[in-house]
Amino acid sequence: MDKVVEGAGPRLADGRALSEAELLRLEGEYCSHGDTVHYTNPPKLFESCEGSYMFDAAGTPYLDLQMWYSAVNFGYRNERLNNAVRRQLDRLPQVASQYLHREKIELAAWIAQDAERKFGEKGRVHFNVGGSQAVEDSLKLVRNAKGRSLMFAFEGGYHGRTLGASAITSSYRYRRRFGHFSDRAHFLPFPYHFRGPKGMSKEEYGEHCVQNLARLFESEYQGVWDPKTNQCEYAAFYVEPLQGTGGYIVPPMNFFKGLKKILDERGILLVVDEIQMGVYRTGKLWSIEHFGVTPDVLVFGKAITNGLNPLSGIWAREELINPTIFPPGSTHSTFNANPMGTAVALETLRMVEEADYETSVAAKGAYFLEGLKDLEKRHKIVGDVDGLGLALRMEICEPHDSFTPSKARVDRMVDQGLAGNIEVDGRRYGLVLDIGGYSKNVITFAPSLDISYGEIDLAMKLLDRLLADAGKN
Repeated sequence: MDKVVEGAGPRLADGRALSEAELLRLEGEYCSHGDTVHYTNPPKLFESCEGSYMFDAAGTPYLDLQMWYSAVNFGYRNERLNNAVRRQLDRLPQVASQYLHREKIELAAWIAQDAERKFGEKGRVHFNVGGSQAVEDSLKLVRNAKGRSLMFAFEGGYHGRTLGASAITSSYRYRRRFGHFSDRAHFLPFPYHFRGPKGMSKEEYGEHCVQNLARLFESEYQGVWDPKTNQCEYAAFYVEPLQGTGGYIVPPMNFFKGLKKILDERGILLVVDEIQMGVYRTGKLWSIEHFGVTPDVLVFGKAITNGLNPLSGIWAREELINPTIFPPGSTHSTFNANPMGTAVALETLRMVEEADYETSVAAKGAYFLEGLKDLEKRHKIVGDVDGLGLALRMEICEPHDSFTPSKARVDRMVDQGLAGNIEVDGRRYGLVLDIGGYSKNVITFAPSLDISYGEIDLAMKLLDRLLADAGKN
């Protein structure tokens, strides 16, 4: 093995750059394994990116159909957004969050004024850095406004892995090793029609799930409601309009109206988590716009900066966030509203305002879904496909019934995609996929919103190869 010498950073004794094998050895010794890198063994190492593609050291193109968990909605190295970062870097790259800068004010006003036009509610915006941090801020906001600490959330819901966010995320795996969570949410079923009761239409199942909430208020003995004071023990219901980590589940269009009616009647806030589905992933700026309801609080992040200089935040109705009820110092982060993040987020919103992403995402999403439906017809291991805009899903199952979840088969597809040896039209490609779902058997597709129709065609060819191999016993 080549000797590694110390200095300004690890390098080989003769000055050569470290090989991939040497980098992986160092990573195994010095990097924490507490994040998600080691879901694949060995972890994949990429060298560059452009548009819809990642490239390894050999220059092999990997078509990315998950775009950093929907953080890079507008393609890798987007020239317009990268230039916004460069301009800010040359003018005001750093400023303490206790002071103001132009981009913060303009961005907050853009988001709040857009929400007022769409939802008919005056509100304000509070910024942070990551999605989980914004969820934490929203929990503080809700607790402060309602004076209660318990929340409703959905089975299959994901809101982050900080302590507060873990309490409202349904997976016990994220809480198990960290003690007792006394503020753990009350989790209710999401209308996952493919795995719901048979004999119900999608709309009927949505109504059935609404009634699961309604029955909790029939008497005090359901454990959440005091009919003598008309008060609920729970302050808010945290929802993802489409479940993200849960498998890109698209609910029936009537679902959230029924849910919101009950929440309003019982004085419970609706908090909408748009961290993964926001910024035109579904063809609307916020995915909740498809469902005809007004949130009380909306949480955003990820693609607002196209994965550059992290920025997240919350929009909330004025009565919840005005300075008399949520005064200075209620929450804080050193890097909240950082000028690099606010500058690129502002440019992102200007860009989507100029282009018709609502039309293009709907059209490309429909084309992508037709391709998935064709694959479903030809491969028995595909149990279900669905989507809204360019948030799409393919559920991988055992071929004998096209229903029994098959994590092993989908894992094989992911590994083969990352091997970078899929030949299409005389060229070698890799494929970057992300996996979600209650049984970790769902491919969740979040391609670039600027993906070309030719790249969608290529995606179908690559998937066809992987499905054919994964379908073998």
